[in-house]
Amino acid sequence: MSETSYMEQELHSQPDTWREAARIGAGGGPLPGAGQRVAVVGCGTSWFMAQSYAALREGAGQGVTDPFPASEAFLGADRRYDAVVAITRSGTTTEVLRVLDAVKGRIPTVTVLGDPDTPAVELSDETVALPFADERSVVQTRFATTALTLLRAHLGEDVARSVADAEEALTVPVKKEWVDAEQFAFLGTGWTYGLANEAALKMREASQSWTESYPAMEYRHGPISIAAPGRVTWLFGEAPEGLEADVARTGAHFVSHARDPLADLVLVQRVALERARARGLDPDNPRSLTRSVMLQEPAVP
Repeated sequence: MSETSYMEQELHSQPDTWREAARIGAGGGPLPGAGQRVAVVGCGTSWFMAQSYAALREGAGQGVTDPFPASEAFLGADRRYDAVVAITRSGTTTEVLRVLDAVKGRIPTVTVLGDPDTPAVELSDETVALPFADERSVVQTRFATTALTLLRAHLGEDVARSVADAEEALTVPVKKEWVDAEQFAFLGTGWTYGLANEAALKMREASQSWTESYPAMEYRHGPISIAAPGRVTWLFGEAPEGLEADVARTGAHFVSHARDPLADLVLVQRVALERARARGLDPDNPRSLTRSVMLQEPAVP
């Protein structure tokens, strides 16, 4: 593994890619407007960004927005969707391409993608390309957060604080207790639940760590039983009343920051990178993973 990995280079570029995405998002474009019923699809990291976008869009009063993993998307006529938004870094993920093909001519589609020279472009009615956020590392960092920044800006959010907080998250110390922790549980509420899911995935992918993720209020309904000394409970966003005290009683380390939650995800990316290095792992080429999952189509009899 090189001393400076692609993952490190890419995660450190996020303030710049977020600024560019915010400019594009605030400029309008083909993303769904207020009042439309929208389904959002993606796989893995992109699905978690879809979860966050859906919660933000509905929370902003802009219309019903349902997130689906692309393999499990319910897009029949009875759902009456006005648009499908697909999120895909590679533009080649089989499940996303199948969704785009299945609804073509029936539901308008717009795809947010990193590589504009891919099959997703031909299958989509509209695309928003973010080639400046595409990545060489298998482990996603900047594409996912840049796509969500684009979507936040399109919803009318001022993301200036998020960008500033990301710059700060790139400079704060990564604590030894995080690098050495036996286990992580990531929690979120509303739109930050998608971030919690993504944080857990990042830690698993990059460093083969035992991580879980839950809605914050659900954590006390069983999962808190795994909290213990040497383990970390990390919350994105505001803590529900009493949660910190409940975690403290277990002996686990409770982490919660005042910075923008998406910027706090940048810090988790750094923790995942340092945990990978501490274990002698290559974060750019994690075990059993590839940049894009392309399934073999069944042979025609």
